[in-house]
Amino acid sequence: MPSRLAFIAAPLALLAAPAARAETTQDEHAWINLTAMGPIAGDVVYFAELQPRMGDGVSRLDQLLLRGAVGVKLSPSVTLYQGYAHVVSPVDGGRDINEERSFQQLNLALGKPLGGELSSRTRLEQRWRSDGRDVGWRLREMIRYEHPLKAGSDAVNALVYAEGFVALNGTDWGAKGGLDQVRSFVGAEVGLPGASTLELGYLNQTIDQTRGRTRMNHVASITLFYRH
Repeated sequence: MPSRLAFIAAPLALLAAPAARAETTQDEHAWINLTAMGPIAGDVVYFAELQPRMGDGVSRLDQLLLRGAVGVKLSPSVTLYQGYAHVVSPVDGGRDINEERSFQQLNLALGKPLGGELSSRTRLEQRWRSDGRDVGWRLREMIRYEHPLKAGSDAVNALVYAEGFVALNGTDWGAKGGLDQVRSFVGAEVGLPGASTLELGYLNQTIDQTRGRTRMNHVASITLFYRH
């Protein structure tokens, strides 16, 4: 068992270590993600998601994200997507900040170590915001591992993942080049009728705000994947 825990925790520790800063502000969030996904025709697939995020102690809408993509299954373990996202960040007493994103995404199934499932998601984003003119490029890398709590059953899986965000350039709306965010999740994946699943757990979002300042959000995360 210790070796399994070490294997699962390693990606989280590696990503979280460089995110530490001297001055940290903290908040409580709740994120709800509703995602539909499935085939369109042959090897052509899609996903579409709606994600409201509540912040300020879960007292108000902090962000609303709409994202969709069309992809091609290159093999049973490799899928390549082209997608688009619209993100709204409400501003109290001011004009909302709108962000548009084009992104390319590569999903890989990496095998079944220790009886679980290991996978990765690599996403390259091009970002435009309403409070600036520059295009921001950002690379995101997620490593995900799930393991059945009962041998031979997918009814409930232990689930962990870690995702690092690296800005590839600076922009006039505030992006700074380098590692700017790390997300780490621990929770459970619950099987639903068909191939659908519900993911419940705790997500830690650590954001580098530069000049020695870090924002850490403690997130109650609920994700429903409707697969058809």
